[in-house]
Amino acid sequence: MSAAPTAAQALSHLRVLDLSRVLAGPWASQMLADLGAEVLKIEHPDRGDDTRGWGPPYLSDAAGERVESAYFMCANRNKQSVALDITSEQGQAAVRELALQSDVLIENFKVGGLRKYGLDYESLAKLNPRLIYCSITGFGQTGPYARRPGYDFMIQGLGGLMSLTGVPDGEEGAGPMKVGVALTDVLTGLHAATAILAALAWRERSGEGQHIDLALLDVQVSCLANQAMNYLVTGEAPVRQGNAHPSIVPYQSMPTADGDMILAVGNDTQFAAFCRVAQHPEWADDARFATNAARVQHRATLLPLLRQATVLRTTAEWISLLEQASVPCGPINDLQQVFADPHVQARGLRIDIPHPQLGTVPSVASPLRLSKTPVRYHHAAPALGEHTGPVLSSLISSLETKPK
Repeated sequence: MSAAPTAAQALSHLRVLDLSRVLAGPWASQMLADLGAEVLKIEHPDRGDDTRGWGPPYLSDAAGERVESAYFMCANRNKQSVALDITSEQGQAAVRELALQSDVLIENFKVGGLRKYGLDYESLAKLNPRLIYCSITGFGQTGPYARRPGYDFMIQGLGGLMSLTGVPDGEEGAGPMKVGVALTDVLTGLHAATAILAALAWRERSGEGQHIDLALLDVQVSCLANQAMNYLVTGEAPVRQGNAHPSIVPYQSMPTADGDMILAVGNDTQFAAFCRVAQHPEWADDARFATNAARVQHRATLLPLLRQATVLRTTAEWISLLEQASVPCGPINDLQQVFADPHVQARGLRIDIPHPQLGTVPSVASPLRLSKTPVRYHHAAPALGEHTGPVLSSLISSLETKPK
């Protein structure tokens, strides 16, 4: 349905109409854009996406003039910005015309927020029955909280993640803690992209579009994974354990002579190998520590012994020795160290993308590596309304006056 596909990209035959803002929806549409979809980002002509103003930091030109926020840049590459005021009749008519020519629409307005403009699923599905319409909200289209606004931080708390994250009670600094990135938003974007691709696969067989109801709270609860199952099986709510794991020991940060390291022992063979490197092979033969179940039971006894051993070597020394023994371990890097890491560099996770005002801007590469239809980086996040004229003139030639 979209314009002619570009070379060898999996989704270059698709057009996505993106009415979402902030992170969850834009993260989903950026994934689709990276895979070749033509993504038209609909923004308010004056304000644009909220995250354009979420800074510092900002990217600035050679004269020091602010160009764009780093936040906006992280989730909007490979898209075209079309400035439309959907509260106006012209803007609504333009979006309807674009929806008629699109495969997917993504929006994150409050429940029922687009109905008054005639841009809700029921209205647009009558015009384009093949349309995949993805609604992202805090709490979903149904239920007692459906009309509440929902933000990542709030959902991390309400959805249980913060009850599992942070220093345990009784220790210095105890208390719940949010994750350092808007993880619920990112996970919701990933689930949205998956649901959209599933709906497109069904459309290939049925010819029918459908409505996707995606809620941040649903995603957060579903992503509690083993912790949720632990509760459902036992009826006991898991508690904060800092960097420790509820079901595996030792699987946490450990002090070293010059800092900390991650020790991630996943089975008894690895534990025995660690004990040999630590020069305490007797621990692996001790009935209290020989099996993971026993180590979990005797966690309070074992961990002080391990800490007394790990502080005797530097992080680098431990990593070198444990890697030779096939014991999973690693440093705790800040982001400067992350992007200086030789493996991160070898995988090309830091990229530079063309930008008309800045020359190039840095970005984080997509983790999707497809052998025949690779991700491509055509351009950085667009300026507000940068593509309004070309898009409307090519797709809405029937309108006498182009919307602004």
